[in-house]
Amino acid sequence: MANKITDMSKIRKAIKFYCNGKSKLFISKYLSLSRNTVKKYISLFEVLGLSFEVINEKTDAELELLFSHTTVESISPKLQILYDFFPKMERDLKKVGVTIQHMWEQYIILNPDGYRSSQFGHHYKIWGKRVNPVMHMNHKAGDKMYVDYAGKTLSIIDNDTGEIKEVQFFVAILGASQYTYAEASMSQQKEDFVTSVENAMRFFEGTPAAIVPDNLKSAVIKSSRFEPTINETLADLAEHYETTILPARAYKPRDKSLVEGAVKILYRRIYVTLKETKFFSLEELNQQIWDLLDAHNSRKLTGRP
Repeated sequence: MANKITDMSKIRKAIKFYCNGKSKLFISKYLSLSRNTVKKYISLFEVLGLSFEVINEKTDAELELLFSHTTVESISPKLQILYDFFPKMERDLKKVGVTIQHMWEQYIILNPDGYRSSQFGHHYKIWGKRVNPVMHMNHKAGDKMYVDYAGKTLSIIDNDTGEIKEVQFFVAILGASQYTYAEASMSQQKEDFVTSVENAMRFFEGTPAAIVPDNLKSAVIKSSRFEPTINETLADLAEHYETTILPARAYKPRDKSLVEGAVKILYRRIYVTLKETKFFSLEELNQQIWDLLDAHNSRKLTGRP
């Protein structure tokens, strides 16, 4: 980086102009910045692979930190072509059957003098860490549906007795799209759990290749690292829908990090709102959950292509 850090508000405007199709010469003159400065920050922006919306949400301090930890010193035209290929590659890797090797073969057809397979994979890891500071798992479309219960319960009021009954908050999420389903159920017993799993598949209008539950008793009778014993009712459901059950490994939080992340988001977007309202039936509660869920699923992902 240069000795003097450029005003981040100008950099933000420069990136906006660039995303709107303005030339670097226009940006340089309009913002009174040197052409080299404009070229440098636009190159950094391209290396990061983030959208302008994500950049615009960051504070000036966050933006300065982001750019100061990213370098384009080693970006040759050959490497820049490779980095330009990665955003589309990341989307394609979510498709069933697509591998990094397959994507390299496509890349090398387009760029015969490009990087060999091992260097291709190496640079993809570097690019992935820049775009996603915490490395993420690559999920195939339609591959896995992660299911779990939120730790906090909701409640309904019995119309006849006025008794407050606790109900469970079930969450299911698809790995690739992060499309989410949620509902309230009376318990975590196997009958309610299996019904919720089936409702999730009906909501997603399809069956995943595998269902990944946590090691709760309604899903797994006996936990095992190699061959867990699946609840018979859940196993029957999997056989009926021609899918399989892959319980998350005990003490392996990354196996279920996606659904736990979804639970945290739904706490903020759904749970907090529901806690302020009184419900007198499970149907009434679920209708409100699904209304809020629709708004949640309509939001754009941030920090992703």
